[in-house]
Amino acid sequence: MARSRFLPDNFTLALLGTVALASLLPAAGPLARALEGLTVAAIALLFFLHGAKLSRDAIVAGLSHWRLHLVVVGTTFVLFPLLGWALKPVLLPLVTPAIYTGVLYLCVLPATVQSAIAFTAMARGNMPAAICSASASTLLGIVITPLLVGLLLPEAQGAGGGGGGASATASHDTLANIGRIMLQLLVPFVAGHLLRPWVGGFVQRRAAVLRYVDQGSILLVVYTAFSAAVVQGLWREVPLSALLGLLAVCAIILTMALVATTWAARRMGFSKEDEITIVFCGSKKSLASGVPMAKVLFASHAVGAILLPIMVFHQMQLMVCAVLAQRYARRGG
Repeated sequence: MARSRFLPDNFTLALLGTVALASLLPAAGPLARALEGLTVAAIALLFFLHGAKLSRDAIVAGLSHWRLHLVVVGTTFVLFPLLGWALKPVLLPLVTPAIYTGVLYLCVLPATVQSAIAFTAMARGNMPAAICSASASTLLGIVITPLLVGLLLPEAQGAGGGGGGASATASHDTLANIGRIMLQLLVPFVAGHLLRPWVGGFVQRRAAVLRYVDQGSILLVVYTAFSAAVVQGLWREVPLSALLGLLAVCAIILTMALVATTWAARRMGFSKEDEITIVFCGSKKSLASGVPMAKVLFASHAVGAILLPIMVFHQMQLMVCAVLAQRYARRGG
């Protein structure tokens, strides 16, 4: 029997299982320190594979559609942060301050790559533009996300995983975090893309197997992050009412983003194919980028609560966009 589109996918179930494992058996002491080093290597491998997958032809094909890319970038890095900041007085009472810090972090993340492209393909949208726009969002996020964190969350950024001292200025923390993120994410990504002529064929042939490397690295980071948070008393500080409130917060932000991207695409006269690309690339937030960046930007004990919103939003956007993609796909022509 086929699985209902409303049920979580296998990766989401694995995420939930990882959080449960970290809650019951959190890593501590020497094991936690060993896992920290392993996560750095896993994240580097993850972005190396992303770079090796990206076709240069896709970049060239999509670059010419600059109006579409501006709309996606504007939605991702301007509209979302404004929503998170402007709605704070209304939404903060639904959750805890620590979780709303995660909501603001969610709002400054880049767009997804794989799911945005997959839904665009399912809905018969502009695929070359989707590949270029989603990939560009990931690369821009390496620089823009730390800058926005420094602007919206200066108190959280100062306690970043890189160990910024209390006497360091916010601008120094921001530049240091950008440097660490570029070293951990951008350098492996560029290396993978430059080595694509030699390793690209292998990556394409082993795509099904390497997907587990991709997902496994995220699960490893989530386990280490939630282990540190649980040791620090995460679940004692997060009541059930806050978790239910988080569902409402994510639903409100996602709905506003979907409405805004659809309205903007139609108002600016884009074709239906371009509208699909704008909706699916502009309304999504990347769990794959958000998890490793959080490890750099925030203190270890705070990462668990900060990652809760992006994990909830991740599943919610997949379920909603699956329904939207099927509706778009049924259109005539």
